[in-house]
Amino acid sequence: MQDTSTTDWIESIQTNWLPLLIEHGKHIIFALITLTLGWWLINRIIKSLSHFMQERHADPMVNGFLSSLLSALLRIMLLLSVAGMIGIETTSFIALLGTAGLAIGLALQGSLANFAGGVLILFLRPFRAGDYIEAQGTAGTVESILIFHTILRTADNKTIIVPNGSLSNSAITNYSRKPTRRVDLNVGIDYGDDIKLARSILLDLAAADERVLQEPAAVVYLTSLGDNSVNLSLRMWTKSADYWGVFFTLQEQMKEAFDQAGISFPFPQRTVHINQTAE
Repeated sequence: MQDTSTTDWIESIQTNWLPLLIEHGKHIIFALITLTLGWWLINRIIKSLSHFMQERHADPMVNGFLSSLLSALLRIMLLLSVAGMIGIETTSFIALLGTAGLAIGLALQGSLANFAGGVLILFLRPFRAGDYIEAQGTAGTVESILIFHTILRTADNKTIIVPNGSLSNSAITNYSRKPTRRVDLNVGIDYGDDIKLARSILLDLAAADERVLQEPAAVVYLTSLGDNSVNLSLRMWTKSADYWGVFFTLQEQMKEAFDQAGISFPFPQRTVHINQTAE
């Protein structure tokens, strides 16, 4: 009796379930193969697009943004195609996906704002890859702009990730947009020192540095008469890439030249009057 029941069960599986498993198994295997090949093909397409744009000397910022955006779209299309292969109704799936997308969109308004900010940055171009900018309380060199955020590298080689939404809606200082920058070297000298001598030393220092541009010519202004010092400002122009090198070098040379010329840097002073009352 037990043998007859087992035989019937095996025959039922062979008759009813095995063809079904074979049919759906083929779809699942084909879907997995499609998913694997499609994922590999998308990676190849993205790399080819990136290489093509590099050969055409496209802006690296545009290259990174378009590559990440195209990659996301192609992968979504691939997943929808694979879902259709294993029997999921794509129409209802898309409708369900749209409903879920609406709910997710409401929950992730910040991410959508970051995406819109990335598009604005891409088209308005307030900065390019390689520019040194300051925004949102951070400063660094722009390495790349992605769908939702921009990557900055600081002068001490730290990576800062700034959301595109806040970046596109804030004030941005771009130090690399113009080819030249003005270097202001401010110094205070004692009231008893020779102003003309100090001015001559500062101008000679600027003229001796090849990085300082001849046009516009360097000038020295007396900016203010402070409580303890006469304040001078050496203003000169240099290429943007040479700004910090000129600033630090001439500041050191100024200190040495003033020491040799006997020009002093006054310390803050305060005069105290003591009134003595006779008893």
